[in-house]
Amino acid sequence: MRTRLYAFASAVALSMPASQVHAENLDVLMSQVFSNQEATYIGFESVEREDIPEQAAVDRKYLIVDFRLAEQNPESEQLQASVHKVCMTLLKDRALVRSLSDSGYDMVSVAFDRKSQFDCL
Repeated sequence: MRTRLYAFASAVALSMPASQVHAENLDVLMSQVFSNQEATYIGFESVEREDIPEQAAVDRKYLIVDFRLAEQNPESEQLQASVHKVCMTLLKDRALVRSLSDSGYDMVSVAFDRKSQFDCL
């Protein structure tokens, strides 16, 4: 599970000045994924479950990348394609992935509304 999570965990360092650079890189990268007619990038949120022990095999720290689709109720295939597009954009940026992993992120999720999240890794 750690190997799987390593690939994504590297994407955002959010602790010191260097992390601000990575956070800015994430914002720039995500704002370029879709055209304005497809979706709007809202931002990201770091979530850390402190109620889960660090040694647990369960994901403890993750990142949620938030978008809003232009179409209110997209078809399942369109939603799946949008999730894939965001996840592949993140995964292709190896420096960002490495940075997230080094910062302790176990997972990255994509959200297109306030009800659902889709895990990239």
